[in-house]
Amino acid sequence: MCEHASNHIPVEYRQLGLDASHLQRHIAWDIGAAEVTRLLSARLDAAAFLSGYSRLLIDLNRPLGTSGSIPALSEDTDIPGNVGIDTAERDRRAKIMFSPFHDRVAAHLDRRMAKGRPTRIVTIHSFTPVFLGVARPWHAGVLHGHAADLAEAILSGLRADATLNVAANVPYVISRDADYAVPVHGDDRGIPAVLVEIRQDLLATRSGIEEWTDRLAAALPARETQSNS
Repeated sequence: MCEHASNHIPVEYRQLGLDASHLQRHIAWDIGAAEVTRLLSARLDAAAFLSGYSRLLIDLNRPLGTSGSIPALSEDTDIPGNVGIDTAERDRRAKIMFSPFHDRVAAHLDRRMAKGRPTRIVTIHSFTPVFLGVARPWHAGVLHGHAADLAEAILSGLRADATLNVAANVPYVISRDADYAVPVHGDDRGIPAVLVEIRQDLLATRSGIEEWTDRLAAALPARETQSNS
């Protein structure tokens, strides 16, 4: 799964009042995450769900109604097109962009559960090397709620490369107030679910994207128990 796969903003939104350069930044999408997700899906023969809109319009990994769902400020950047929007517009974005994505994920999980098929959820993200002036030393993090065992298995696999600085719950932590996919699709259903964060500068080239795909494919649980990425 990749909730921040796209930086697409339909023309009617006039780039939310932003200069085009901002749409190439992390505030608009998770750079490199979509490519890793697609390659990993093909490598594992696993279903993949990718967003089709920028996180600035509505963030698919934030609960509806929270401040991060439709941000008026992202990192240190004001988002003019999100200031003062009314309930009707919030509901419109949820109906068009948020709900269809999560409805498809939920339907897929329902089918697997009905067939008794073992399932894991892995959602792919990327993070900036520096956030508000503070450097982040990690190459990757594996975030989890209830699925500590799955997270540790992935981290153990990544640590086969002793040069990597990887850890659990960095640079963020999973919380019910600030996350959606892991708590709702994973923890609430009793499905092991983790969120993998990869530092963006490591995904700046095709070779970097392929390298991290290789690492994750090797680190994830065996194919017979790995079923959703």
